[in-house]
Amino acid sequence: MSTDYKETVFLPKTDFPMRGNLSEREPETLKRWAALGLYARLREASAGKEKFILHDGPPYANGHLHIGHALNKILKDVINRSRQMLGKDANYVPGWDCHGLPIEWMIEEQYRALGKDKDDVPILEFRRECREFAEKWVAIQSEEFQRLGVIGDWDDPYLTMALEAEARIAAELMKFAENGRLYRGSKPVMWSVVEKTALAEAEVEYHDHVSPTIWVKFPIRQVSGKASDNPTELQDIPVVIWTTTPWTIPANRAIAYSKQIKYGLYEVTSAPADNWASVGEKLVIADALAESVMAAAKVDEYQRLRGVDPDDIRECDHPLHGIEGGEGYWDYRVPMLPADYVTDEAGTGFVHTAPGHGADDYITFMNNREEFARVGLTEVPHTVGESGEYFDHIPLLAGKRIYTDKGKEGDANNAVIELLVQSGALIARGRLKHSYPHSWRSKAPLIFRNTPQWFISMGDDKGDDSLRAIALKAIEETRFVPASGKTRLHGMIETRPDWVISRQRAWGVPIAVFVRRSDGEVLVDAEVNARIFNAFMREGADAWFADGASERFLGNGRDPDEWEKIDDILDVWFESGSTHAFVLEQRDDLEWPASLYLEGTDQHRGWFHTSLLESCGTRGRAPFDAVLTHGFVLDEKARKMSKSAGNALSPQDVIKQYGADVLRLWVVGTDYTEDPVFGPETVKQMADIYRRLRNTLRFLLGNLEGFDPGERVDPADMPELERWVLHRLAELDEKLRRACDDFEFHPFFAALHHFCAADLSAFYFDIRKDALYCDGIDAPKRRAARTVLDTVFDCLSAWLAPFLCFTAEEAWIARFGDDPGREESVHLRLFPKVPQAWRDDALAAKWENIRALRRVVTGALEIERAEKRIGSSLQAAPAVTAPQGLLEAVDGLDFAEICITSDISLAAGVEGGKPAKGAFTLEEVPGVWVVPAPARGGKCARCWRFLPEVGANKAWPETCGRCAETLEASGRPAMAGSGAGG
Repeated sequence: MSTDYKETVFLPKTDFPMRGNLSEREPETLKRWAALGLYARLREASAGKEKFILHDGPPYANGHLHIGHALNKILKDVINRSRQMLGKDANYVPGWDCHGLPIEWMIEEQYRALGKDKDDVPILEFRRECREFAEKWVAIQSEEFQRLGVIGDWDDPYLTMALEAEARIAAELMKFAENGRLYRGSKPVMWSVVEKTALAEAEVEYHDHVSPTIWVKFPIRQVSGKASDNPTELQDIPVVIWTTTPWTIPANRAIAYSKQIKYGLYEVTSAPADNWASVGEKLVIADALAESVMAAAKVDEYQRLRGVDPDDIRECDHPLHGIEGGEGYWDYRVPMLPADYVTDEAGTGFVHTAPGHGADDYITFMNNREEFARVGLTEVPHTVGESGEYFDHIPLLAGKRIYTDKGKEGDANNAVIELLVQSGALIARGRLKHSYPHSWRSKAPLIFRNTPQWFISMGDDKGDDSLRAIALKAIEETRFVPASGKTRLHGMIETRPDWVISRQRAWGVPIAVFVRRSDGEVLVDAEVNARIFNAFMREGADAWFADGASERFLGNGRDPDEWEKIDDILDVWFESGSTHAFVLEQRDDLEWPASLYLEGTDQHRGWFHTSLLESCGTRGRAPFDAVLTHGFVLDEKARKMSKSAGNALSPQDVIKQYGADVLRLWVVGTDYTEDPVFGPETVKQMADIYRRLRNTLRFLLGNLEGFDPGERVDPADMPELERWVLHRLAELDEKLRRACDDFEFHPFFAALHHFCAADLSAFYFDIRKDALYCDGIDAPKRRAARTVLDTVFDCLSAWLAPFLCFTAEEAWIARFGDDPGREESVHLRLFPKVPQAWRDDALAAKWENIRALRRVVTGALEIERAEKRIGSSLQAAPAVTAPQGLLEAVDGLDFAEICITSDISLAAGVEGGKPAKGAFTLEEVPGVWVVPAPARGGKCARCWRFLPEVGANKAWPETCGRCAETLEASGRPAMAGSGAGG
């Protein structure tokens, strides 16, 4: 009768399955957390502790989550969970941005589909539809964020459209009115003719665009004689400009030049008969660009007559001066003005300047007010209306459009070009593909357009009290991760113009101020402001648009006819920049300033930027202590992800197939300060890593079945191998705490994965399987190993909890689900305190040598297996020759056990000696060679070792001495036969 020795060994036992089936198990875990009230339990457990507040930058409530959302929210959750487990009160309140153009645009699209016109819909009805649209998507996104495992106050998030939020946003604006930084001005702003509103820089994308290009002549009308003795020679000779926006030529009021560029007077000596640039014609151009200009003008030959100093030129005529039907509109002088932005890299070296249609152009106007006044220009002219059409007062061009309602090129450019041809002012035209600003919502190209808007002043004239100075100082006092974020934000604040905060829309918080019609003064009245605030608190911002709002808010002391109620809507970036005021300051469970703001790198010009300005303008400092930025997700070919490109893999798809923990693994395993790569192959790689981590947990759980604290062994009494594992835990604990401090998790997670895959699974577990399975139940080595496995599980389950939140919980419940003495959730734990006494660098160095020696042995045995000379490493008894130093490392240790062979022989090599014939070597472990040999003796039916002693024990003739003793000690009756072992 054969004996089944399988029943005599301690094989792993666990209900924790090898296959994760995360897409099915994770929703059950979410239900468990809800039933447990985990979020509330965490708040109770951390009451009174030091707060760590990561303030949520609000996503936009208008669609399903994309992979960028997943990266952002998982990273926030990892940071919050890790800070909570470090003993902080890391309360997370999610929020949403609910106002603004994208939602309006969706409602207008619905109207267009039904043949309705937005302007025919009462504003309060339109706002109600926008609110309902946002509410729908808040609910959908909330569910999708929670499915990622993100824990927070999902029952009470913040919404920018909440009544109290709208009231406090209006109150923040009132503070800028009170401190004198709010003003209404007229200057060029980015304008969408499709959406009929101004856009902030953060709402602008840059895409390739093909523009018409023209080279235009401005005849010199007046010379100054500043730089030469004979400037009159230049009279009537044209200065040539180049532009990619022909439609702005009717708004030209100056030409800019550089004092650093050399210019020349050039004459055309050969050209086609019907050419716009004719033979004998003289032109003033930058020397470095003369060749390219003449080539564009199809000039065959030309010559440089002499140098020209642009200081000699005071004024030119507009190219449409005296044109028939122009009604004298362009019969003004165009001054020549120096500007530091002019270069000779492209164009002609002269820059056409239209103060109403460009940022540099406007600055040139402001810096030269006296010179413009001399030629009759005191205010920036208005040329183009909100639909991108020329105003009626522009002769010959009235009604011509730059872009259509669909964002396509209109008829304005061609109309201007035809007029220039008619006036003889054009010398060349072409087309240019270049990067051009587009609306991030409609994707239509934008224009710069001079309009009356509301601004917050950067206040450079106020020195250290200017908003710019305060914000720059706040940047210096803020921690940035990565540090390059400081330089980027500093550069943006240092050069940014005044903040345009008004939008010509309907859905949002209004610029709730009154302006005196007679002089434009903003009303600053505490009683009026209080009435507005209290009404908004009860009714929301809709109160501003209700009938009789002016009378209601102005009160009895003022005549509504004398005051203009401003109906422009606040920039949504002002709203989101104010979240610190109506979230951090108003909730007792949070605090101001935030410990951390965390968003993508685009938010240096978005939420980080406007939050900084809003807080510095009202509170004198930043609303955050630290700022962390992550990159944009790219596909596996390093391309930007987008639905239109067909390369966007949604988080919902990944979760459905693999589970959220695989997504979370990708986030923490990635250097998110760069642009992380994501795609099908990346997910498969993460799934493979996940399986290895899961199998590590499964091994621990299986071999800890029935573990009793009474089994514990003191570290001082453990074998070296166990003490080496404790040393590794001490090293990893230090790395974990550094990672949490640095907000840099991928190096730690790489180390943790290496520990699980290489140190544990491929080394420690492999070696200790024999002792765990086959040693006696109370054998010292087995007890030490189980003690270490328990310690590893204690650390690993906690360390994985912020990262693989579902799997760590599943493992914790699999082991302690019925234990009333344990926390009901792994997430209610703190990170274990790992004794620094476990750190033993000398022991670690010794075991590095042992592992190096072992690698040569295992390499030799792999070849033996591949050649089918052995099946298991236990069939081998290799002979190892090594330097004395390496042999000393294994002195006193069972090196056969470490190499998982039945026997092994060790011999010191002679310096300079050559390996024996047929020996195996590894280049990276010099001086070591291994000669494989078969193990002697019979195979133990229980532990499968090949030993000469097998058969010596008559009661257990199929076993080795160790197994026979274990069986006798267990009290089992002696058996005969054969069976399977560990």
